[in-house]
Amino acid sequence: MSSPTGEIPKWSLAVPIGSAVLTGLIFAHVIPETPAVLIIAVLALGACVFSAVHHAEMLALKVGEPLGSIILAAAVTVIEVGLIVSIMLSGAAGSEMVARDTVFSAIMIVLNGVIGLSLVLGARRHREQAFQVNATSAALGVLGTLATIVFVLPVFVQAGGSMQFSTLQITVVGIVCLVLYGYFVFVQTIKHRDYFMEVSAAGSEVDEAPHHIPSSKETLGAAVLLPFSLLLVILLSKVLSHPLDDAISAAGLPQAVVGVVIATIVLLPEGIASIRAARLNRLQNSVNLVIGSALASIGMTIPVVAALAVATARPLTLGLPATSMVLLLLTLFVSTLTLGTGRTTSLQGVVHLGIFAMFLLISAIP
Repeated sequence: MSSPTGEIPKWSLAVPIGSAVLTGLIFAHVIPETPAVLIIAVLALGACVFSAVHHAEMLALKVGEPLGSIILAAAVTVIEVGLIVSIMLSGAAGSEMVARDTVFSAIMIVLNGVIGLSLVLGARRHREQAFQVNATSAALGVLGTLATIVFVLPVFVQAGGSMQFSTLQITVVGIVCLVLYGYFVFVQTIKHRDYFMEVSAAGSEVDEAPHHIPSSKETLGAAVLLPFSLLLVILLSKVLSHPLDDAISAAGLPQAVVGVVIATIVLLPEGIASIRAARLNRLQNSVNLVIGSALASIGMTIPVVAALAVATARPLTLGLPATSMVLLLLTLFVSTLTLGTGRTTSLQGVVHLGIFAMFLLISAIP
């Protein structure tokens, strides 16, 4: 986290430097890709993810809400895109489905796992929690539209291959995703910024943890180290793409598990931030992070992978199998009920965790 003295935490500087040295040695073939080296690379990848999100959080604290949530979501999505693109370009088995599996997993993790834990742990301390309905209804409207277009529609179109859009269709879909997400960001940050600000219900108290405002030194360091950490995540993911695919196959698990692993790695730091905000009775901030991550995952990732697929003539499978489609539609339906009243309880959180458990079960045993 941030340093009370205004200094850049040493770990957030040491992690990118150490990871850069490791990555350089691997790419220069100075050290072989032995199991021990790959384990160290996995640890470095996780550390770089935390480092990137830490520096994004510093920038977010500097600019405030709701722009801060967008910076965090954008940083996480860049990591996600880097992981997906590296696997797509590697030509590993199932690479044409990795974008679908990762983005779908990200939505299921944040809308069920993260929001479920946030509501349960938040309600444990505060019983009921409040947030602005205007914000969540707008966000869920965009999210539901994008998720249906990207994951459900390709199952039924005739122009492309099985569960795939044609070249023209995927081009238009990418543009629609980018436009809808871009306009949502405009609404969130400018047109209706007040909808996404924290509000306390009468009689409830927000835990006032001290807000650290990053110093100029921290802000400059974050601005430099954030893109550097993101670049290292992308390079390390390229190193680990084939070993990850081999490990999943050796374990006898479906290729969809690759997407679950990627999404989990990417979303872990932001998930922790969301749960922490809910426990402090800042549910609006928690919801902004959760739905913002899901929206950014579709609105930014799909256009990039669509452009890559079109430019390289690679197949891109986006349509979901029937079981996953049911879970997606159930998640969107329940999320609308949960986030459509402006108040939440632990019961709603338990329902989301139940759906999340079924998602993990179906991912491992289709």
